[in-house]
Amino acid sequence: MSIKIVTTNKKARHDYEILETLEAGIELKGSEVKSIRMGRVNLKDAYVRIIKGEAWVFGMHITLLETTNPHYRPDEKRPRRLLLHRKQIDKWYGRVKQEGLAIVPLMLYFNEKNRAKLQIALAKGKKLYDKRETLKRKTAEREAQRAMKLRY
Repeated sequence: MSIKIVTTNKKARHDYEILETLEAGIELKGSEVKSIRMGRVNLKDAYVRIIKGEAWVFGMHITLLETTNPHYRPDEKRPRRLLLHRKQIDKWYGRVKQEGLAIVPLMLYFNEKNRAKLQIALAKGKKLYDKRETLKRKTAEREAQRAMKLRY
């Protein structure tokens, strides 16, 4: 499986504990695919909401190209519909409502069929002390790796 990763959401992995992931298609307009191919997309403040049985991603910023027709320029931060199966949407909607979880985008990539896909995750928010603990663990692992590398 060869995928071409366009962008990742590092903030999501820092702020949330990832419980479950899912691949979703995105409904795009006009030259947005070209912009994504050029890497002109930002997932930093993006989040997913389920409204009237449909999944939507909000806050995903796709910068338009200068060569785009000036008469047809979709809004760069407009909500974009995610293409998911009804069962998946209903299952995640139930967990979000009952357990107070969030749905966050993790990564935007092109799959082997050259389709733009968004990896979304069902996540639980981390507390400040959890974030500190994760940072300490990563630092300790990095130092251990560095020490092992210098030893050999």
